[in-house]
Amino acid sequence: MTHAGLTLYFSRNLNPRVAVAVAKYLGAPVDYVPASPRHPAHEEAFRPINPNRLVPVLVENGKSLWEADAIAYRLAELTRPDFWPGHPHAAEITMWVSWGALHLNRPGSSFYFHRLVRPQFSAEEPAEAFMDGEMRQFREGAAVLNDYLAGRKWLVDDTLTYADFRAASLFPFAKGAGLPLADYPNILRWHGQLNELDAWRDPFAGLAEHPDQIKPLEGATS
Repeated sequence: MTHAGLTLYFSRNLNPRVAVAVAKYLGAPVDYVPASPRHPAHEEAFRPINPNRLVPVLVENGKSLWEADAIAYRLAELTRPDFWPGHPHAAEITMWVSWGALHLNRPGSSFYFHRLVRPQFSAEEPAEAFMDGEMRQFREGAAVLNDYLAGRKWLVDDTLTYADFRAASLFPFAKGAGLPLADYPNILRWHGQLNELDAWRDPFAGLAEHPDQIKPLEGATS
């Protein structure tokens, strides 16, 4: 089912993947539109949709909302508030969203970028000392998450929430990025549970592969 007032612009990269997975899991009534906002053919058309020229972007009745976390919050508001904003432990969900961004996804994303994204356009390798430092920080965060998950099914109140989606956002790319998840058995178990969800395991199933021509969006605001 789609809704004329909701359009989700996405690509198959890390943060757009999270937004699409959330929308699919919640059954949100959105139109999915693949986008390449930095492509010369699309850049100017996309600028009024998001002046940052990045995806994901949720457009609701002509108004743009960017950033995966904001999109997840809004889609949960519209469909299942207990996934985040209406959960009795919403502050704890937000804690994990914030923690994951700083202590897990930030250092881990260096491996995602340099091993999966950068080779598509540059042969320049990052400094070894820099990557060693990023791995140390990733391992520190992964150890915290692994210990916390001991004896727990999910991160917050033993119910699946956006905290789980956000903390796990790097892990579908772990093999290609060279992230050592095998060293963290509780994370492997937990992420295995997420992979039982079609929306998480294959969020792009049935969606278009390539962007169509992006038309200027009248009335879009930031």
